[in-house]
Amino acid sequence: MNTQLNGLIALVTGSNTGIGRAIALLLAANGAKVGVTYLNNKEQGEETVAMIREAGGQAALFQADVSDTEQIDRLVAGVEEALGGTVDILVNNAGHLVRRCPNTEMTEELYDQIMNVNLKSTVFMCKRVLPGMKAKGFGRIVNMSSVAAHNGGGPGSSIYAASKAAIASYSKGLAKEAAADGITVNIVSPGFIGQTAFHATFTTDEARKATVSGLPLKREGTPEDVAGAVLYLVSDLASYLTGETIEINGGMLMR
Repeated sequence: MNTQLNGLIALVTGSNTGIGRAIALLLAANGAKVGVTYLNNKEQGEETVAMIREAGGQAALFQADVSDTEQIDRLVAGVEEALGGTVDILVNNAGHLVRRCPNTEMTEELYDQIMNVNLKSTVFMCKRVLPGMKAKGFGRIVNMSSVAAHNGGGPGSSIYAASKAAIASYSKGLAKEAAADGITVNIVSPGFIGQTAFHATFTTDEARKATVSGLPLKREGTPEDVAGAVLYLVSDLASYLTGETIEINGGMLMR
């Protein structure tokens, strides 16, 4: 048993930068052919693909808004055509806080936007790849939750936190449905992960320092910390794990 993914096709949403990029790079380094996706920044996506290819791996780039089911269909079909088969590994990394907003100011439009980019995208990406996985009797799905799912998140992020909690609950239900077909479904739940657009956008330097000082490990996490957990979950090492959540938070939350 090892972490080699030779010949397997992986699709990592939101993999043009940050956590998604780290996951795509590590899966490719372990032999997977990787579908890299981006929403707006094509240049970052091209950089990710170039990094994989320069290291000797295989990757192809795709643009998609994964909150749109028609674009999900086109994305998966494109990956299957470009990489020569159905998806073996799906990592639903794409997601967004969108913006901080207290509940007294929440609009239906913003609510829908937050839930769609996080929960809806996860549900319908899973739905789209499951038939191919079932046909092969094998599949690995990793969905992205957050420490916010447990503590309600920071100021103005309660709907984001709820969407991440829903992802964890949905994943457990899907794990039960898919198990008989040789498919595992697990969850990674990052805490304070630095070097990401999320904290660059939504977290002040003061809040960052206060959070890190309160962590048992006394450092912020890195995208590579999350990628390592994902690699474990999609490899043979985790073949008997399904419906589980790995908390990656430096001891912020111990369960």
